[in-house]
Amino acid sequence: MAKQIFINLAVKDLQKSVNFYTALGFTINPQFSDDTGKCMVWSDNIFVMILTHEKFASFATKPIADTKSNVAGLFSLSVDSVDEVNTMMDNGLKAGGTEPNEMRDYGFMQQRTIEDFDGHTWEPFYMDMSKIPTQQPTRQ
Repeated sequence: MAKQIFINLAVKDLQKSVNFYTALGFTINPQFSDDTGKCMVWSDNIFVMILTHEKFASFATKPIADTKSNVAGLFSLSVDSVDEVNTMMDNGLKAGGTEPNEMRDYGFMQQRTIEDFDGHTWEPFYMDMSKIPTQQPTRQ
């Protein structure tokens, strides 16, 4: 079996969250979805489980963090172009997401940040591997 990652997020409004993640480009896997959680598919190996607070709490051993005022993690998604970053962001903003800061341009990578209704932070980015700086050896 291929290695996969399932990111589990607690959300207050499951349907609003489904709409937001669908706008970003995720699809729903109905096999792992019910009225307490939805499996949102990013790729063959990356999934985001958006779960009601009640469902999430049944798996957790600690209180659910308030991600509206505290950062619990930064989730980065690679895409194939800056245009795709911008389209993804435009769709997410139209679906109710918020953009806490402007695009960051590192020369070889352009990145934007969007938060969902619960404050979970996503960073779509495009990286041009041919523009990554190479480190020169230091002379002694």
